[in-house]
Amino acid sequence: MKGLLITVLVLLGLLVAADRVGVVVAEDQVAAQVAQRGQLTGEPEVDITGFPFLTQALGGRYEDVRLALTADQLGLPDGGTAEVSLQGVQLPLSDVIAGDVAEIPVEHVDGRASLSWGLLSSQLDGDTQLSREGDGVRVTRTVEVLGQSVRLTAAGQVALDGQDLVVTVDQAAGAGVDVPDFLLDAAQDLLDFRYTVPALPFGLQLTGLTTTDSGVDLTVEATDTVLR
Repeated sequence: MKGLLITVLVLLGLLVAADRVGVVVAEDQVAAQVAQRGQLTGEPEVDITGFPFLTQALGGRYEDVRLALTADQLGLPDGGTAEVSLQGVQLPLSDVIAGDVAEIPVEHVDGRASLSWGLLSSQLDGDTQLSREGDGVRVTRTVEVLGQSVRLTAAGQVALDGQDLVVTVDQAAGAGVDVPDFLLDAAQDLLDFRYTVPALPFGLQLTGLTTTDSGVDLTVEATDTVLR
């Protein structure tokens, strides 16, 4: 009986080891496939969740494949990242072994993309500075109005309009200097801006946003996506 127990434990250990080796190999394969079919500039970090892995591989369906993508892989300037969960990934083991993966259907994709204040500031004209102001944003910017160069600051709200971030400000004031009211009234609208978020992989669409101390966090989502 003792010998049988030892044998069973050894076999279980080998199965677990094989499962863990298999998941590492699969993660490398998925990273390469996702990079190619998602038209990324590099391979993302991949984490295939769930245990055991081998039953998912044999069934050709992975419950949750998590990706961590850098700004460069997303085609964004420095200061952007994304964490994405691919749910219900259909990738038959026979196709992988044969090297015949024509497409990868994915039932649902969701995640979060983060854009730093520095990234957003760098995409705007002039010497714009952005920072968090409560649930919104503070915009500080030099504008030209009525022949005058004026440094202004104002709090604003951030909203989504399709794939655009839209900032609308109010109650502008001089940034460290007194500015006449008539100049403030004329210049306030110049602090409003719109930023188009570059197209994200996997057909992801923006669904919501929150402001943080480091920037803007965007929730993203897609349904019935096919990576071809």
